[in-house]
Order: sequence, then C-alpha cells, then structure tokens
Amino acid sequence: MPHAIRIHRTGGPEVMCWEDVNLPLPGPGEVRLRQIAVGLNYIDTYHRSGLYPLPLPSGLGPEGAGEVIALGAGVSDLRPGDRVAYPGGPLAPVGAYAEERNIAAAQVVKIPEGISCETAAAMMLRGCTVQYLLRRTYRVRPGDTVLIHAAAGGVGLIACQWAKALGATVIGTVGSDAKAALAQAHGCDHAIVYTREDFVARVREITGGQGVPVVYDAVGRDTFTGSLDCLQPLGLMVSFGNASGPVPPVDLLDLSRRGSLFITRPTLFTHIARHEDLLASAGELFDMVLSGKVSIEVGQRYPLREAARAHADIEARRTVGSTLLLP
Repeated sequence: MPHAIRIHRTGGPEVMCWEDVNLPLPGPGEVRLRQIAVGLNYIDTYHRSGLYPLPLPSGLGPEGAGEVIALGAGVSDLRPGDRVAYPGGPLAPVGAYAEERNIAAAQVVKIPEGISCETAAAMMLRGCTVQYLLRRTYRVRPGDTVLIHAAAGGVGLIACQWAKALGATVIGTVGSDAKAALAQAHGCDHAIVYTREDFVARVREITGGQGVPVVYDAVGRDTFTGSLDCLQPLGLMVSFGNASGPVPPVDLLDLSRRGSLFITRPTLFTHIARHEDLLASAGELFDMVLSGKVSIEVGQRYPLREAARAHADIEARRTVGSTLLLP
C-alpha cells in the first residue's frame, strides 16, 4: 500500500503524518502516477499552517513528477511508462506528497528527453511562475532593469537567469553573502544583502535615482513598502507571495502620490487553468532549460517521509534554490 503525507489539523511541521493510503482506480480523465520526485514550495507551508485553508484532512504539495502506471477511461494522449510532471492547478491543487497518486490527465505534461524527473519536479511550479511573471504579468524587454526579491530562492534563481536572457539588468535581494554569490552566478547583476544594506537606497543608487519599472516580490510584508519606494512613475508592483506574512492594507491614494503606480496579486493557477495554457507555459520553460539559458539549482533533497524537517528548514530560510522530497 502506498504512503502519503497527510494533515488532519493545521499548525507547525509536526502536524504532518506519514500514512498508508488506499487509492481507488484512476477515474475518467485521470492517470495513476508512481511519483519519482516532489517539489517543495513555500505555498506548502501556507496550506499546512492554515494561512491558505484546505478542507481537512488533506494531502499537501502541488508539484511533482513521475511515471504513468495506469490510465482512467477517456485518456488517449498518455501511455503507461510516460514521464510526466505537473505544477498543480485548479483540478487538484494539492496531493503531491505521496508515493503514488491519481491526477487529472489535463493537469500533467510530458517531460521531454534531456530533462530528468528530478529536474522537472524542481522547476514546474517555480518555472511556470517565472514564465507568467516575466512574459505575461510584465513583459520584460531588453534594457529593462528589474528588481527580484529572494533572488537565491527557487523562483528567484530561475527568474534571474530568464530575465538576464531577455536582456534585462537584474537587481536581486538576498539574505547572506553566500546567497549573493549564488544569485550572481545565476544572472543577478546586483545582489543586495538586505540584512546589512538598505535595498531601497541601493536600487536608487544602481538606477541613478530613477527606480525600476517592475518589482517581483514574493516576500510580502517585510519588503512591500520598500518595493513601492523602488518603483519609477507608472511602475508595476507584482506581489506574488508572502513568505514574511501578508502585506498591509493598500491605500490607493498612496499609489497616486508615488507616481500613478500599478499593483497586482497574480497566481499561477489562474494562468494555467486551461490545458493549452499549461502546455504553452511548460513548453516555453522546457525550451529555456534545454537551451541552457536557464539551469535548475537543486539545493537540497529530503526523504518524503521527512517532509516536516524540510518545512522547518524552508521556513527558517536555511534552503537555497529548489528543494526536492524523494518518495
């Protein structure tokens, strides 16, 4: 009988349980996967803690990769043995923390030759997030200067490389000199160590006082106001996460006083709700990785049954790059 991580109540990492699961046969439009690798994302801690509530009891994790081992009725474009990956989505937002699982066929994509299941699991949610941020939310152009918070994280390392490949000058914030070196090795032109530097002052210095046209901010409360201060008139604040806590209420008049700023709070699942959008996003991501313009940094691996330790480490900011849970 396969095992999975389940939660019956919200709270700290200790609420996660390693349990036997009795999987039904895959239903119409579903496939059964043998999971090879599972991606750990900060959103997983929001689900576990109750910040983003889930019906309980529940599984965890939106992202993974594995091998198709059984098909439900009506699935015609996949076969047993196919390697597939998924970033999560509205049809099944969680459930990746498992040795085996059933999932909608419309939610997975085939992994091309040249990309391993571990690499795919480490990049699907983060990489598809970067794709919509840089190509749809604000379309980065050659000559742009962009600010990316948490530049040494899983999303940050991909975003720095991708933005650099698009011809942008990349400014990133990080928490240590080691993370600064890592970000710079992945395309970040200016790494600001926020624990000892005023990132607003440094951004203004780097840009000659002009500010940047866009800020990509997954940190939330601790960086929100400073991020607004980094924007040039008509700039766009992209708040797509809140690792430090929810952002404070926004005074719309303050946006006008700062120079008619724009602000958005996008989510990946909205951008990949249609299967054709998922295929397009993943396809562009795969092309960037296969071309060598984006490399995927797996900073740490944990046994799936030790997911609680992995959660404790990511919340304590002890991780760099992407993190994998291995069934």
